[in-house]
Amino acid sequence: MTLKLGVIGTGAIGQEHIRRCSKVLQGAKVVAVSDINTESAKGIVSRLGLEAEVFANGHEVIASSAVDALIVTSWDPTHEEFTLAAIAAGKPVFCEKPLALSAEGCRRIVDAEIAYGKRLVQVGFMRPYDAGYRALKKVIVDDEIGEPLMLHCAHRNPTVPENYTTDMAITNTLIHELDVLRWLTEDDYKTVQVVFPRSTKKTHARLRDPQVVLFETQKGIRIDVEIFVNCAYGYDIQCEVIGETGIAKLPEPASVQMRKDAKLATTILTDWKDRFIDAYDVELQAFINDATAGELQGPSAWDGYAASVAADACLKAQESGAIEAVELPPRPAFYNR
Repeated sequence: MTLKLGVIGTGAIGQEHIRRCSKVLQGAKVVAVSDINTESAKGIVSRLGLEAEVFANGHEVIASSAVDALIVTSWDPTHEEFTLAAIAAGKPVFCEKPLALSAEGCRRIVDAEIAYGKRLVQVGFMRPYDAGYRALKKVIVDDEIGEPLMLHCAHRNPTVPENYTTDMAITNTLIHELDVLRWLTEDDYKTVQVVFPRSTKKTHARLRDPQVVLFETQKGIRIDVEIFVNCAYGYDIQCEVIGETGIAKLPEPASVQMRKDAKLATTILTDWKDRFIDAYDVELQAFINDATAGELQGPSAWDGYAASVAADACLKAQESGAIEAVELPPRPAFYNR
């Protein structure tokens, strides 16, 4: 069976997902697309040589009888609207993050999915599909280092544009850790504090950089995440788990080590797309396989909601400097399946 996909939004990430679903992955075919810029959508369909209908808006894509499942990569403020419409239509939907612009919006999606009675939503958190994170998770699950006690993490970018502000360190950058660290530890956050070290000279007036986010989980695990988005030297993701009997560290991306010019050197990536390109392929193939089988298993609407609740607490902690509670309600039994 070939899963017939409708893609809503043909910007950069939308184009990438259309390409991989059409040219790289198996078991799916893009049959419908839409974008606020219809001519742009038509150009992408033509360039990729697709037999796909271009619709005027996302709701027409969702309503199309030719479409089995949806990929939502439109403008962030439209994610909630299109995801709710997909649920109402009973069609599986892969929604890029953020699932909604607020925790309340995410909760509306959770409630709609529960009311429908079947998981239909997967959120575009790709790190649980990264081979390195999966290897680290296996070490924890196999009890090779005992119970996790502490995690030391870093999310570093070489530079960010001038429109990147202090709050975006949470909503655009830390949001990845907010999801993957819950998955890694199988635990929820209890409290958070944000502290600001001395700022780099490479930042600007609206961005305090770097910053360190300090979490305590419900089980008492302590997590620190350094966010440094003008680190200059490269794109660098670090995660070290301190257990009762050992330490496990996220593997570095494969890179040839060279001895040259009296130096020992290993290349560091500078583009996040290169670091996680394989994870994007794996997550979308999993969505295609699961949607075809009729049972989604990837990051859920509840995971999107939990990340949004934690992000809100982090933003509050940025402003207050105090330890703030992360007030996540108990997970509904629906998501324990």
